[in-house]
Amino acid sequence: MSYNTEMKTELPKVGIGVIIVNKSGQILMMKRSGSHAAKYSIPGGNLETGETFESAAKREIEEETSLKITAPQVIAITNNLETYREEGKHYISIILLAKKFTGTPKIMEPTKCTNLFWCDPRKLPQPHFDASRLAVECYLKNRFYRGISR
Repeated sequence: MSYNTEMKTELPKVGIGVIIVNKSGQILMMKRSGSHAAKYSIPGGNLETGETFESAAKREIEEETSLKITAPQVIAITNNLETYREEGKHYISIILLAKKFTGTPKIMEPTKCTNLFWCDPRKLPQPHFDASRLAVECYLKNRFYRGISR
Protein backbone atom coordinates (compact mmCIF):
# COMPACT_ATOMS: atom_id res chain seq x y z
CA MET A 1 0.00 0.00 0.00
CA SER A 2 1.37 3.39 -0.86
CA TYR A 3 0.95 6.60 1.05
CA ASN A 4 -1.72 8.84 -0.45
CA THR A 5 -3.53 12.06 0.40
CA GLU A 6 -6.60 10.22 1.75
CA MET A 7 -4.48 8.75 4.55
CA LYS A 8 -2.79 11.97 5.68
CA THR A 9 -5.25 12.47 8.54
CA GLU A 10 -4.87 8.93 9.91
CA LEU A 11 -2.23 8.82 12.61
CA PRO A 12 -0.11 5.80 13.55
CA LYS A 13 -1.28 3.81 16.56
CA VAL A 14 0.94 2.80 19.48
CA GLY A 15 1.71 -0.85 20.11
CA ILE A 16 3.43 -2.48 23.06
CA GLY A 17 5.77 -5.45 22.56
CA VAL A 18 7.42 -7.32 25.42
CA ILE A 19 10.56 -9.42 25.21
CA ILE A 20 10.34 -11.85 28.14
CA VAL A 21 13.62 -13.63 28.81
CA ASN A 22 13.86 -16.84 30.85
CA LYS A 23 16.87 -18.02 32.87
CA SER A 24 18.20 -19.92 29.83
CA GLY A 25 18.28 -16.75 27.71
CA GLN A 26 15.31 -17.82 25.59
CA ILE A 27 12.48 -15.43 24.77
CA LEU A 28 8.75 -16.09 24.85
CA MET A 29 7.24 -16.35 21.40
CA MET A 30 3.68 -16.73 20.19
CA LYS A 31 2.00 -17.80 16.96
CA ARG A 32 -0.69 -15.25 16.17
CA SER A 33 -4.12 -16.20 14.91
CA GLY A 34 -6.03 -12.90 15.02
CA SER A 35 -4.27 -9.63 14.21
CA HIS A 36 -1.22 -10.27 12.00
CA ALA A 37 -2.49 -13.83 11.57
CA ALA A 38 -0.11 -16.66 10.77
CA LYS A 39 2.96 -14.74 11.93
CA TYR A 40 5.13 -15.33 14.95
CA SER A 41 5.73 -12.55 17.44
CA ILE A 42 6.73 -11.57 20.94
CA PRO A 43 3.59 -10.96 23.05
CA GLY A 44 2.03 -7.51 23.21
CA GLY A 45 -0.89 -5.38 22.17
CA ASN A 46 -2.21 -1.83 22.08
CA LEU A 47 -1.43 1.03 24.43
CA GLU A 48 -4.65 2.31 25.96
CA THR A 49 -5.32 6.02 26.52
CA GLY A 50 -3.76 7.28 29.75
CA GLU A 51 -1.69 4.14 30.29
CA THR A 52 2.05 4.05 30.96
CA PHE A 53 4.19 1.81 28.77
CA GLU A 54 5.06 -0.32 31.81
CA SER A 55 1.46 -0.79 32.96
CA ALA A 56 0.39 -1.63 29.39
CA ALA A 57 3.15 -4.26 29.20
CA LYS A 58 2.07 -5.83 32.50
CA ARG A 59 -1.60 -5.82 31.47
CA GLU A 60 -1.02 -7.24 27.99
CA ILE A 61 1.29 -10.00 29.21
CA GLU A 62 -1.10 -11.12 31.91
CA GLU A 63 -4.08 -10.98 29.50
CA GLU A 64 -2.26 -12.99 26.82
CA THR A 65 -0.07 -15.40 28.80
CA SER A 66 -1.14 -15.28 32.50
CA LEU A 67 2.45 -14.35 33.42
CA LYS A 68 3.02 -11.55 35.89
CA ILE A 69 6.06 -9.56 34.82
CA THR A 70 8.05 -7.35 37.18
CA ALA A 71 9.90 -4.14 36.38
CA PRO A 72 9.62 -4.10 32.57
CA GLN A 73 11.95 -1.54 30.99
CA VAL A 74 11.63 0.30 27.68
CA ILE A 75 14.54 -0.79 25.47
CA ALA A 76 13.53 0.10 21.90
CA ILE A 77 11.00 1.54 19.47
CA THR A 78 10.04 0.24 16.05
CA ASN A 79 8.32 1.88 13.10
CA ASN A 80 6.33 -0.96 11.56
CA LEU A 81 6.31 -0.01 7.90
CA GLU A 82 6.18 -3.58 6.57
CA THR A 83 2.85 -4.07 8.33
CA TYR A 84 1.71 -0.73 6.94
CA ARG A 85 2.58 -1.77 3.40
CA GLU A 86 0.99 -5.23 3.80
CA GLU A 87 -2.10 -4.42 5.89
CA GLY A 88 -2.55 -0.65 5.76
CA LYS A 89 -2.09 -0.46 9.56
CA HIS A 90 0.66 1.87 10.75
CA TYR A 91 1.98 1.21 14.24
CA ILE A 92 4.83 2.61 16.25
CA SER A 93 5.77 -0.02 18.84
CA ILE A 94 7.33 0.55 22.22
CA ILE A 95 9.43 -2.47 23.17
CA LEU A 96 9.97 -3.46 26.77
CA LEU A 97 12.24 -6.08 28.31
CA ALA A 98 11.17 -8.25 31.23
CA LYS A 99 13.62 -10.61 32.89
CA LYS A 100 11.57 -11.18 36.04
CA PHE A 101 8.22 -12.94 35.95
CA THR A 102 6.10 -15.43 37.84
CA GLY A 103 3.89 -18.17 36.51
CA THR A 104 3.90 -20.53 33.57
CA PRO A 105 2.91 -19.23 30.12
CA LYS A 106 -0.62 -20.23 29.09
CA ILE A 107 -2.70 -19.26 26.08
CA MET A 108 -5.32 -16.96 27.58
CA GLU A 109 -6.73 -15.58 24.31
CA PRO A 110 -7.11 -18.53 21.90
CA THR A 111 -8.68 -16.30 19.24
CA LYS A 112 -5.45 -14.27 19.12
CA CYS A 113 -2.79 -16.92 19.76
CA THR A 114 -2.46 -20.62 18.90
CA ASN A 115 0.93 -21.41 20.45
CA LEU A 116 3.31 -20.10 23.14
CA PHE A 117 6.89 -21.34 23.38
CA TRP A 118 10.41 -20.35 24.38
CA CYS A 119 12.96 -19.91 21.62
CA ASP A 120 16.51 -18.80 20.95
CA PRO A 121 16.29 -15.11 20.01
CA ARG A 122 18.93 -15.71 17.30
CA LYS A 123 16.69 -18.29 15.59
CA LEU A 124 13.29 -16.64 15.20
CA PRO A 125 10.52 -18.71 13.64
CA GLN A 126 9.18 -17.57 10.27
CA PRO A 127 7.15 -15.79 9.01
CA HIS A 128 7.76 -13.15 11.65
CA PHE A 129 5.87 -9.93 12.47
CA ASP A 130 8.08 -6.94 11.59
CA ALA A 131 7.72 -5.14 14.95
CA SER A 132 8.80 -8.30 16.78
CA ARG A 133 11.70 -9.05 14.44
CA LEU A 134 13.01 -5.49 14.73
CA ALA A 135 12.51 -5.54 18.52
CA VAL A 136 14.54 -8.71 18.95
CA GLU A 137 17.25 -7.35 16.67
CA CYS A 138 17.47 -4.19 18.82
CA TYR A 139 17.61 -6.35 21.96
CA LEU A 140 20.41 -8.55 20.61
CA LYS A 141 22.45 -5.60 19.32
CA ASN A 142 21.72 -3.37 22.32
CA ARG A 143 20.30 -0.67 20.03
CA PHE A 144 17.32 1.55 20.71
CA TYR A 145 16.17 1.80 17.10
CA ARG A 146 16.79 0.16 13.77
CA GLY A 147 15.32 1.78 10.70
CA ILE A 148 14.07 -0.11 7.67
CA SER A 149 14.04 0.99 4.07
CA ARG A 150 10.83 2.31 2.58
